[in-house]
Amino acid sequence: MEILEALDLTSWQGPLSSENVARAADSLESGKLLHAPGLAFELSEGERRFLSPDCLDGKSKNVSFRPESGAMKGTRCQGSERDALLSMLRRYYTQASDLLRALCPAYGNDLRPGFTSFRPAEIAGRAASWRQDDTRLHVDAFPSRPMQGLRILRVFTNVNPQAPRIWRVGEQFEQVAAKFLPGIKPLRAGEASLLYWLRITKGRRTEYDHYMLGIHDRMKADESYQSQVGQTQLAIAPGTTWACYTDSVSHAAMSGQFAFEQTFYLPVSTMKHPERSPLRVLERLVGRKLI
Repeated sequence: MEILEALDLTSWQGPLSSENVARAADSLESGKLLHAPGLAFELSEGERRFLSPDCLDGKSKNVSFRPESGAMKGTRCQGSERDALLSMLRRYYTQASDLLRALCPAYGNDLRPGFTSFRPAEIAGRAASWRQDDTRLHVDAFPSRPMQGLRILRVFTNVNPQAPRIWRVGEQFEQVAAKFLPGIKPLRAGEASLLYWLRITKGRRTEYDHYMLGIHDRMKADESYQSQVGQTQLAIAPGTTWACYTDSVSHAAMSGQFAFEQTFYLPVSTMKHPERSPLRVLERLVGRKLI
């Protein structure tokens, strides 16, 4: 299967061509990356000063913004400089929202915003445990934030003035799940309640979350899988925007500096093809409901 679905886009807002709209949701839900090489996120002259890891607080690998609360974390910037950084992230959230609503109008108001992230640090060479090492192929799942079946849809833009962002993309989700699911022990009785009571998780972990986290961890821990599985390397050029469901696209970010990322959550029921969701794939494989 061709990994990239090329879109001829130069605007973040609709109306978009009927051809682009017709292909977008189907391509996303089949495991492709929407790829818009002509869609840049333009920085003002003053915002270019943030193209430096100096804006980070020294502990975080990115600056994060919560659209629903307006909170921003991960930066050492103060005063007017902090305001300018916040304005930049807020603008990216707005433009990414406009883009997805124009491309996938059926998703409509069911798209729920997650974090907006600005990533000024270089990926390559960053020290991390195997579990947190995003240069290893993985599908997204979070230890402390159970998704309870919600899809994870992300929009990315490379704002590096010169260098590409290097990604690897692996096999389809159903192949990944079939490989790693048999080795994952079932969720133990009372485990989800205990994790929630101890505030280790911010919601109750479902069987779906348990298996997704198990797949995430087993993928990253398996050195032979990482080196031997069929995969494609992508060099995503400066000024390019792309989007995919990161809970089903096996991906790894290998190198690159200066990028934006906007996360959205979507109910499976809103999809054009719910049967392609990780939830429905896992339920078919285990033979029962997981939520």
